[in-house]
Parts: sequence; C-alpha cells; structure tokens
Amino acid sequence: MTTELLFRDDAYLRTASARVVAVHERGIELDRTIFYPQGGGQVGDSGALVRANGERIGIADTRKGDSPDSVIHVPSTAMAAPDIDETLTLEIDWTRRHALMRLHTALHVMSCVVVAPVSGGNIAPDKARLDFDIDMNLLNAERIEQGTNELLARGTATETVWITDEELDARPELVKTMSVQPPRGAGRVRLLKIPGIDLQPCGGTHVANIGEIGAIRVVRIRNEGKKNKRVEIALG
Repeated sequence: MTTELLFRDDAYLRTASARVVAVHERGIELDRTIFYPQGGGQVGDSGALVRANGERIGIADTRKGDSPDSVIHVPSTAMAAPDIDETLTLEIDWTRRHALMRLHTALHVMSCVVVAPVSGGNIAPDKARLDFDIDMNLLNAERIEQGTNELLARGTATETVWITDEELDARPELVKTMSVQPPRGAGRVRLLKIPGIDLQPCGGTHVANIGEIGAIRVVRIRNEGKKNKRVEIALG
C-alpha cells in the first residue's frame, strides 16, 4: 500500500484532503498526505486530521509504513477511529514544519563549509546537527558559523532534481552521508540542488530559497567518537 507524497512536490502545503485506506494499532494510513514521515534524520510531522463533523484527530508523529512510500499517521491520544474510505482534512503544524525545513536546508549549506564525510545527522524543530568524520582540531565554531551564514546570505533558490540510479552510481561523490544511503530500486533518486553551493541526494523537506533560513548559530561542537565529531546548530 503506497501513499501519494504531496510534500515531495510541494513542501509548503499546509492543508489537503485525503481518504482513509487503513486503520490499525500503529496509526492511520491515507491515500495521500502532506505529513513527512520520520526519515533521513528528520523527525516526522505533527498536526491534525479533521473529520467532516469537525472532530479533530491529533497527530503526534508520522512514520514510514512497511511498504515503500507508505505513511502512518500516529494519533496523539486514543479516540474514535475514522472509517475506511472516509475523507479527512489534513492540517500540519506549519510553524514546526517550517522550522524543520529551514534547519534541514541549513545543514545542506553547512556541509559545504565543513568538507568531510557525514557520519550522522538529526533535524528537530529547535536544533539540528551533523556528525563528521574529521579531526576535531579542524572544527572551529566561529568559522563554521560565519562561512555558513555568508552562503545563506546569497538568498539562492533551491531546486529539486531527479536522476536515475545508474547516473547516481556513476557519480558517487554526490553521496556525502556515510550513515544513510539514498533509496534505490525505484529507478530514480531525488536530489536537492542549491546552485553554486550544494547538490546531493535527499528526500526531506526544504525551503524554496535559502534566504528564508536567516542566520544560524553553532550551538556546540563535541567529540562523539572516532568518526563522529558533532556540530550542532540552531536558527539565529
């Protein structure tokens, strides 16, 4: 069972309608969704599903289902389940989502300032981080913050680019992350392109222009192991 991923084409959709296709102990599945499921280091969206009678089903989290592109909407509390084939109005917590979009895109930019293999990452609404396989002595918070903010100040528009699995295989330098590999098997891979700055596979949600991010702050840098030097940022 697959879900049409509306956020993939338009990360700015705040509402949409969808039909219930399954209800089970893990949550609610719909035929289409604007909710991003946790993945690639980015936490899942929250919000609400609204029934025709006005009843609101709070969604605390969104996770991937068992099949490719299936999405499970996890209710925040126990309540009457919607009916199969019932049409619901979807509402995401936009303030939270936009913060995630800004921080996620900021990490892309920062990965071009700290030039090293990425060994891990996480994006939450209040902060985000990347782990690098790099000598700790090469990381300087002031330089990273300044370099990232200089790039953000360009106000460059982002682009979504699709390439085939074969094209990605021929360009292994596009994959910066050691911990998360791009999904293969569907025949094509989605890339985020920031012209003149970055190009790499990513299925997350991003801002249309890096100028929306504003400035970032490097909150801290710490050693998390031999191949994990963590740089944590927050929005300025």
